[in-house]
Formats: sequence, structure tokens, C-alpha cells
Amino acid sequence: MNGYQAIAKILKQEGVEWMACFPANPLIEAVALEGIKAFVFRQERGGIMAADGFSRMMAKQGKFGVFACQGGPGIENAFGGIAQASSEGVPILFLPDGPGNGVTSTSPNFSGPNNFRFITKWAQSVTAAERIPGLMRHAISTMKNGRPGPVMLEMQRDVMGDEVSSLDDFGSPQRHVAAPDKSDLRAAVKKLLAAKKPVIYAGQGVLYAGASAKLTELAELTQIPVITSMPGKSAIDERHPLSLGAANKTAPKGVWEWLKSSDLLFAIGSSLTKTNFGINIPAGKTLIHSTVNYDDIDKEYTTDIGLIGDAQKTLCMLVDEVKAEIGEEGRKSDTSTREAVAEVKKEWQTDWSELLNSSMDPINPYRLVNEINKAVDHENTIVTHDAGHPRDQIMPFYTATVPHSYVGWGKSTHLGYGIPLMIGSKIANPDKMCMNFMGDAAFGMSGLDLETSNRIGAPITTVVLNNGTMGGYDRAQPTAMELYDAGNMGGDYAGISEDLGGVGIKITDPSEIGPAIIRARQINFDEGKSVLLDVKTQQEMQFSVYND
Repeated sequence: MNGYQAIAKILKQEGVEWMACFPANPLIEAVALEGIKAFVFRQERGGIMAADGFSRMMAKQGKFGVFACQGGPGIENAFGGIAQASSEGVPILFLPDGPGNGVTSTSPNFSGPNNFRFITKWAQSVTAAERIPGLMRHAISTMKNGRPGPVMLEMQRDVMGDEVSSLDDFGSPQRHVAAPDKSDLRAAVKKLLAAKKPVIYAGQGVLYAGASAKLTELAELTQIPVITSMPGKSAIDERHPLSLGAANKTAPKGVWEWLKSSDLLFAIGSSLTKTNFGINIPAGKTLIHSTVNYDDIDKEYTTDIGLIGDAQKTLCMLVDEVKAEIGEEGRKSDTSTREAVAEVKKEWQTDWSELLNSSMDPINPYRLVNEINKAVDHENTIVTHDAGHPRDQIMPFYTATVPHSYVGWGKSTHLGYGIPLMIGSKIANPDKMCMNFMGDAAFGMSGLDLETSNRIGAPITTVVLNNGTMGGYDRAQPTAMELYDAGNMGGDYAGISEDLGGVGIKITDPSEIGPAIIRARQINFDEGKSVLLDVKTQQEMQFSVYND
């Protein structure tokens, strides 16, 4: 077998069932011969982002997304998508074609490993075919262990046609799970239980580890409320009386209040990386930080106690230690924290009731979010936002229930991420409705991949806020907007969806939103077509921010 065939057989052995790709790479034919579905997207970024969505959904099962592209412009165009996956901590196996050993490092050629090593956990080239089994083993092991992230193996075309005599050097890499030091853990529990007003901050690592049930158990035992990070949204059922909601740059009122007034913060499964699209932790708190990555400790904030380990294993140990300290029922009988959380939620809903139930014309975005919340089957729906105002508007108000029912993202905030992200999520969860919530500018970045979703049998629903402008840009560039329409745009997005083989539905009245969502679900499942809801909305500049 040659090098491409060897990699295809290894992917098959690893349980890979599909590979995202664009536009040409000899590996595409090799995986097809192994029965692996090759799904060609409309551009490199779309394929990477679909692999990203799949990996997020399947991380606990040990499955991962794969993307292959051509060398030269293909690997160059892939940079943005891989950079986003790196910032989000998403495991992806990236397999680009390479120009050959003799030209890779010759200026001004683009060297994959030299450039991608800054945004991947591991970046190497196949310089000799017999090295393929070992390189693939190392790549997959690196991807599976420690902080999740993408890895790259560039396939140099001048050696990939050579014979690979045996795959015996490839053994399926295992995921190695670390646990925190017991003395540190006991010290953490004592501080947790002694705190006057503690709060739990749960990140994406809780979802990756499948630790939502244990997170909820710890919260209930200790009666400590839970904030999730943006990527950690859905790590706890947001209907739970101890859930405060998710912390984006916008967030429910309770998130702001507990972050400000708490004396101890226990972060688990989060890097606590500062970002323009999140909330910083105020100074003056005791910080207990549990993470799989040593580099996260003391990175942005002074860590009082660090717990290095897998979120599931750490939470199991914490629950056992808490029970040893305060009994099997813990503090469940104390209702004071739940009452305080319920009170701040009630205040918040009152603050926003007018906009959430608005009859404005065009439609107010918060009314749109409220109608979506009422219409979907939360346990059987996966929702994501896109970058910009759609993220800031839907994140606080959409109710995430079961794990992975919402995909939060945004440290790098590439416009258009939502469509391919939901395509990958749909491939992972064909029995669920997958919906992305995006602005018209974001649609311009990835809208053509609705054709991909129809072609490959992964129908999704896209909600476009068609307000004719890029939200908030008129404040930053009023002259450019007035004189040159800089940031203003328009289009028949429902018509584009129809032309791409799907269904488009135009919505101009709030009463049409709920029935349209129900119809979209029916079309997704019964007709196998993607649906675009083209919602005529207005620009809204009020956001759920309480940082006074």
C-alpha cells in the first residue's frame, strides 16, 4: 500500500466514518476506497468548522473530526479555521497535501509545519512513507491528551506514493486521564465549604469529560451556584435552581452579581483565558482552579489552589470528599442560595420583559430569541450563535438544558462559523434539530455551505437576522456608513437558500416565528432539506450587561 492508503486504513481503524475536505487531495480517493465518506465543502474554512462541530459533540466518545485539503492555497486558506479551533480547544486532525520535500522550505513557498506550529498542538510532515504509522500514532495521541486542540500532518507528495510495508507500528492511542493531588483536593474542599459566598465557574472541559451530572451533584451538595463560560454553556441545565447562566460579554444578571460579590471562585474545565468576548474575574477572590493544562495555572489570575486533572475524575473526588466532610445529603436542606438565585432571575426577567415580548416592527431580536425558546424542543435541539450582536443577544436568554444542546464559541469570533459548525453537529447527531442564529454579514461568509448540507444529507436550520447592517458599526464609523454604506448590506437570503436546494421562509411578524420553526424541523427531518428563516429585524443596541 502507498502512503495515502496507509493513512486511510489508519483512519478506518480509528473509527473515522467521514472526512471534510476541499477541493483536491489524493487522500480523498484513498478514504473513499475504505468506505469513509468524503464530504467536499465550498471552502476550506467550512470543512474545518464542520469537523470542529463534530469533534465537540463526540469528544467524550473519543471521536474526532478530520479535514484534508490541497497544498499551496488550500493550506493557506485553512489557517483561519485551524486558528479558531486552536483558540477554542477543539481536537481536529488536519491532513493537508504537501508540495514535496525538495520545495517545502524554499522561499517564498508556504511551509505548513513552520506556520501552523503556532496554532496547533503538533505539526509535522511525512518526509518518508515508512514513518507514517509512527507519525499518525503520535498525532492522534497528542490530539487526545492534555488540552484539546488541532494537530497537523502534512503529506509530502514526493514520498506518499512510496510503499508502506506494515501498519504494525500503529497502535490506537489511548486517552490518559490525570487526577489532582489528594492533599490539594482536601485543601480545596475545606476552603470551598468555609467560603461565605462561593461560586462555581464551569467550562468546556466539563462537557468534554462528560461530567455534567457530577457538576450538578457537587452544586447540590454544597448549594453553590454555577456560572458557565461561553464554551461551557449547557454544562448544567440552565433551568436548575442553582444555575446562574453563561458568561459571555453579555450575561444574565445573576452572573454579574455573583462574580462581583463572591469571595471564592472554583473554576473547573476552563482555562480562564481573558478575552474581549468574555467577563473578567474581579480581584480579591480566593481562586481554586481545576484544569487539564498546567499552563492555565497562574496564567491570567493568581491561583490559590491548583487541581490538575480531568474534570470528571476531579468532580468525582470532590463529591466524595464533600460527603466525607458534611454528610451524604450535604447542605441540600438549606434553601437560602436557591431563593437568592430565583430572586435575581426574576429581577432580570422583569428588566427584559418588554423587549422579550416586543411587538416592534421590524422584529426586535430579543422577541425572536424568546419565540425560539418557546418553540424548540430543547432536549432534542442543538443551537449555536454566530459572532457579533447575534451572540450577545441570544447567549444570555436561550435556555440550554442537556449537555451539548448549545455550542458556545468566540475567543477568535470568525464570522460565519455557525453554519458549518451545525453541519458537523448534525452529522454527529442526526436525530436532533441543529440551528444556527446569525446576522446577515455572517451569512455572507459561509452561506454557500447550505448547499453542502443539502448535498451530504445533514440538513440544518439557519436563522438570519436580516437588518441590513452590521450591528453597532454605525457608532464606530458613522461617516463611512453615511457616505459609503460601509457595513450596510442586503439580500434575499430566503431566495438564496431555495437556489441552493433548501427551503427559505421570510418572516416579518413575530407571530410567524414559532410556526416557522416547527415547520423547519419538519422539513429538516421529513424532506431532508436545510431551511433558512429570513427574519426582518431591527438593530438593537441594548444588551444584558450589569457591570456597574
